[in-house]
Amino acid sequence: MIILQGVLAGLVGGIFMGTASEACYRLGVFQSNILIIDGAFVTRFLKGGAHGASPYLFGIPVHLLTSATFGVAYLVGTHLLTWDPRSISVLAAYVAFLWVSMLFVALPVAGQGVLGKKGGPFAWAEQLVLHILFGLALWLALTFV
Repeated sequence: MIILQGVLAGLVGGIFMGTASEACYRLGVFQSNILIIDGAFVTRFLKGGAHGASPYLFGIPVHLLTSATFGVAYLVGTHLLTWDPRSISVLAAYVAFLWVSMLFVALPVAGQGVLGKKGGPFAWAEQLVLHILFGLALWLALTFV
């Protein structure tokens, strides 16, 4: 049951995060888009070009898969440590860990540079906003699943 709850809560968080990223990118508020970053990484890995709809075709499933994985990791971790998964402080620490990991591991691996510098000078702040939204959506989903 914990695995299913984690998948569902992670998907809710990922949908909110991805939707916000797409909307802010299209409105010109953000200079980068997490769905395009994920998709471009996959197309580069497959030796293809990131053109047309291909970043979205690959990026959306990758983003949702990682979001579901992070939801499961959170619920399993809090269960094993007997922490309350709905605790704001526990969730905030987890989201902060995910954000720092994104800035110093995931974005560089995806070719965006440390802090996502290739995505613009404020990529770190964009990622912070997106991770806070992921955390809030995850928390809200946990109250219903």
